[in-house]
Amino acid sequence: MQTSVDGFIEGPNGELDWAIAEDKDTWRDLDETLSSVDTFILGRGMYPVYEQYWLALFAKPTWTKDENAYARRADKIPHIVLSKTLDKVAWKTTRIVRDVEEIRKMKQQPGKDMLTFGGATLISSLMNLGLIDELRLWSIPLFWVEERHCSKMSRRDTP
Repeated sequence: MQTSVDGFIEGPNGELDWAIAEDKDTWRDLDETLSSVDTFILGRGMYPVYEQYWLALFAKPTWTKDENAYARRADKIPHIVLSKTLDKVAWKTTRIVRDVEEIRKMKQQPGKDMLTFGGATLISSLMNLGLIDELRLWSIPLFWVEERHCSKMSRRDTP
């Protein structure tokens, strides 16, 4: 999950465009993370934009070398969209899951890690159900004044 230096996960109007770091270290870290992942989990809110952005890259691969490499790699990794309302997806490796308990069952199966891309609603829901084993925060060198601070995400008591 990307966060500003002062702990915010989106801009005052829900903006996420600031949360993409275009440096070699970030792409290297993401590439290392992906080597241990065999499933992506996304929420209904983020998935349509994610799908549109990355599938467009296949139609016209004109973005950065790192983005092109990510898109090729992501195309081979199964995607799960946790949603009760989304009806269809276009990405061939994607399926819709209606019940979070299916995620719990998937976690109990052998395999690599699952990587969740999503906003505060998805992440906090999974955290509150004990389904997040590790939270990686990518700190973007930016300060916001207020809005959706990451400290407000979990209501679950931790030991």
